[in-house]
Amino acid sequence: MINDFKTSDFYYDLPEELIAQTPIKKRDHSRLLVLDKKTGEVEHKHFFDIIDYLQEGDCLVINDTKVLPARLYGTREDTGALIEILLLKRIDDNKWEILVKPGKKAKVGAKIIFKENLLSGKILEVEEDGNRIIEFEYKGIFEEILDILGEMPLPPYIHEKLEDKNRYQTIYAKNPGSAAAPTAGLHFNDELLKKIEDNGVNIARLTLHVGLGTFRPVKAEYISEHKMHSEYYELTDEEAEKINIAKRNGKKVISVGTTSTRTLETIGDENGLLCAQKGWTDIFIFPGYEYKVVDSLITNFHLPESTLVMLVSALADKEKIMNAYKIAVEEKYRFFSFGDAMLIK
Repeated sequence: MINDFKTSDFYYDLPEELIAQTPIKKRDHSRLLVLDKKTGEVEHKHFFDIIDYLQEGDCLVINDTKVLPARLYGTREDTGALIEILLLKRIDDNKWEILVKPGKKAKVGAKIIFKENLLSGKILEVEEDGNRIIEFEYKGIFEEILDILGEMPLPPYIHEKLEDKNRYQTIYAKNPGSAAAPTAGLHFNDELLKKIEDNGVNIARLTLHVGLGTFRPVKAEYISEHKMHSEYYELTDEEAEKINIAKRNGKKVISVGTTSTRTLETIGDENGLLCAQKGWTDIFIFPGYEYKVVDSLITNFHLPESTLVMLVSALADKEKIMNAYKIAVEEKYRFFSFGDAMLIK
């Protein structure tokens, strides 16, 4: 039975030194492990070789979400206590759901002042999971203030300071709203994308705002008991049609990242065709799931026992993925957000 998978079935041993702490100099010079999902065969390439695996008429689907510099440092107005907050989700213009450290200093009614007095916020509510609802006050444009005050919310396994915050942003990032980068897209530069288009590959854009739930460990013993986090997505008619043309012509849809994949599989019908849609998805893809839209996937290497390892294991099958990961560890590939890439073809 597909529901019999245990979380521990998706464990692999990863030496800590293989967790990439900084991005490499040239985006498209990262390594690329190519896995044939039918045979399990593995090839070792560089990311710029991706062009050799994309054919005329195929559709490459990218996520154009933009990471907010969502980590802010402030002080409590009455006590001067230091408080760190992380923006999770916009509720309306000035209200946000946030994570707070230390939580005990952010009770309902507490007012937080951020540096240079450009921004202040009042805690309105404490939710069941400990997250807070804050209402901000400011003059001007919120996103511009964030650019001045905010830091990139790097994942918990990255301990180095990021020198250039644009390196935790895809070159095609456009719609602000993510708490984390869609990291498979970090390997593309303008030159490579242009070459891909010049070869007759269609590039379709969608938006899925990545939530911090993407880093939350699966705590359930059996994966069927895991409750998936939800994330906001949008796809326009024009972009959906690019994907549909590839599907109708028997060409491949190549998804860039698990975020694009979750969006496509949420929207696609039983024939793999899509129409414009926006909403929230909590789709949980694990082995036994039949992909409707995505034929190939460009992705980074994911944390052991994570929902993302489960998602890729549904595309290629668990044994092939686990073997590819074992090879990646042996060959000293760089793992996670600033790490190397994998193509499941």
